[in-house]
Amino acid sequence: MQNAKAPLTVLRAAIIIGSGSASFEIIRDLVEKLPVMVAPRWLKTTCQPTGIRNVIEYLNGVILKPKTFHQTFDIGGTEILTYKQMLMGFAKVRGLKRLIITVPVLTPKLSSLWLLLVTSTTFSLARSLVSSMKNEVVCKDNRILDIVPIHLFNYTEALQLAFDRISQKNVISSWKDSISLSTTEKNFLNYVQVPEHGVFTDKRSVSFTRKKEKVIENIWSIGGSRGWYYGNWMWSIRGLMDKLVGGVGLRRGRRSDTDLKAGDALDFWRVLVADKTSGRLLLYAEMKLPGEAWLEFKIKEEGDKKFCIKPHLSSTWAVGPIVLVFGVAVSRIDFPKMVKNIVEK
Repeated sequence: MQNAKAPLTVLRAAIIIGSGSASFEIIRDLVEKLPVMVAPRWLKTTCQPTGIRNVIEYLNGVILKPKTFHQTFDIGGTEILTYKQMLMGFAKVRGLKRLIITVPVLTPKLSSLWLLLVTSTTFSLARSLVSSMKNEVVCKDNRILDIVPIHLFNYTEALQLAFDRISQKNVISSWKDSISLSTTEKNFLNYVQVPEHGVFTDKRSVSFTRKKEKVIENIWSIGGSRGWYYGNWMWSIRGLMDKLVGGVGLRRGRRSDTDLKAGDALDFWRVLVADKTSGRLLLYAEMKLPGEAWLEFKIKEEGDKKFCIKPHLSSTWAVGPIVLVFGVAVSRIDFPKMVKNIVEK
């Protein structure tokens, strides 16, 4: 980028506090899920967190300003905190009592695995975060404030603004939706067309009389905190097994409780098609599988209104028959009751 004809401006930030950011969501997972934390010694390292609103103001402020061309600036909030202070500060804002015990024996790999199991992060991201947390990340100078004078939020204010956005269900994007963090190829739209041959396909459907829009609301709320309408404990076990073999697991959740769009991450699925008008939702599995899997939700209005779920499973490994048997079992146990609950709840 530095060799390009257009002038380059680099803004370097430590942890960015805002709804949907990876650092914020990991802190949130740790504090809200663990009353007692046994953590590595890197929690004593200092950094200078900044609020996402300040980051956006800086990005807007440097545009077309010659003083910023070919320059690198450090940006940060008003406070320099240790990671432990950040966790405890988060707990205070949330009204939670937490105990953190730091120990010297957790290696970077063990720390990464700990984050993988406890939070919604991936192993590659956890490893990168742990590696970076060994080093202090503090602004060396504040030259940027002379060029872009803005009001800086402190850590507590940035947290409160983030939770205001979450409470309004207005998270526009999330790190969890990043294609680079998924196990799917970046051209994931190639999977929109489900193969017709060499694929196990089942279909579970039910007629309904309630308004179509109500059923669509339930479809568009699936996964995340709402769950899968039946056998959530079984979905949790699948997610844990996926995590243990290096997959994304269920902890990614979803960007919004009620909104889905193509490209969104949805637990261990990727949204390929989200046509709310016709009531069609197509998901592609990003869990570790010996093959590929799709899950399709669709409403048909041919005479009676019908809602159907169609799982599609193909195997590319020698264990294909075992995978197909497992797929049939899941289809017959989960999906009949799942279909019924979606149209009735």
